[in-house]
Amino acid sequence: MMTKSQVLKWLEATAAVIEENRQYLTDLDSPIGDADHGTNMDRGFKKIVSKLPGVEEEDIGAILKTSGMALITSVGGAGGPLYGTLLMDAGKAVAGKDELSDDDLVALLDAGLKGVIRIGKTNLEDKTMVDALYPAIEALKEAVADGKDTVEALHLMTEAAHEGMKATIPMLARKGRASYLGERSIGHQDPGATSSYLLLKTLMETVESNPPA
Repeated sequence: MMTKSQVLKWLEATAAVIEENRQYLTDLDSPIGDADHGTNMDRGFKKIVSKLPGVEEEDIGAILKTSGMALITSVGGAGGPLYGTLLMDAGKAVAGKDELSDDDLVALLDAGLKGVIRIGKTNLEDKTMVDALYPAIEALKEAVADGKDTVEALHLMTEAAHEGMKATIPMLARKGRASYLGERSIGHQDPGATSSYLLLKTLMETVESNPPA
């Protein structure tokens, strides 16, 4: 289960984690992208945090949709539309809800992933954020179906996201700016997969450290 308070804390904590890792994400982006992923994500999540006081009384779906729109309107390049769509589509999947069951959490993240795939026209092993998100959400689905509790299920999700992130290193990029580099994209960890891992890891840590009252 996940409460509205936890969702708000997750978004705030993600903004802090992205700020902390801004240079790291930019350094990952430098050899295979525009060297702006960390800066862009930091700007976008700061914008989300600035919007949260105005939506604290709204339902979880509305909070996520507002957050997604904040990213789309404040972040250039591919990151804004991709992450913005992830949060907006996630919000649509849980419209009207003030509390999420584990099945709702699966539906939320699955809808976000499908939005990313739709907007980015990406598949697994294209060396993108999908390579972290897809195995993570599959692991979460399996854990929830097996009756794991929320925190354990989120731990398994995070481990799968980490493995997916690391798996991008030997991949040949087939999408985005990195794809222009051809063979030279091999050997670099994808920055989008990395920020996706941080997003999911922060979700797990938020739920674990802020149990429902």
